Amino acid sequence: MPALLREVLGDVLRRARITQGRTLRQVSDTARVSLGYLSEVERGRKEASSELLSAICHALDVPLSQLLVDASEQLERQESTPNTTASAANIDASTKVVIPPVVAMAVA
Repeated sequence: MPALLREVLGDVLRRARITQGRTLRQVSDTARVSLGYLSEVERGRKEASSELLSAICHALDVPLSQLLVDASEQLERQESTPNTTASAANIDASTKVVIPPVVAMAVA
């Protein structure tokens, strides 16, 4: 399944933080973002607004443009690598689908 942008952005942010040897708490304090929310952003679970991305980048002393370039390059690498395990519809096998029962229509 193709990577989601929020996952790629989170991965790039996490790598920048770890490269600097900083903790989630240090970055969350500087960016004025809750530690839990920053963690969710890094794991690609939350879609960060442009304001939030800007605050995190500022806290990491990484230009927002560099974050976007790095994310773009990572997406390009992932898109050029064929994923043989994804189904044609790209539906996660753990996705649950509820099909409502058929209801007979009354005919007057």
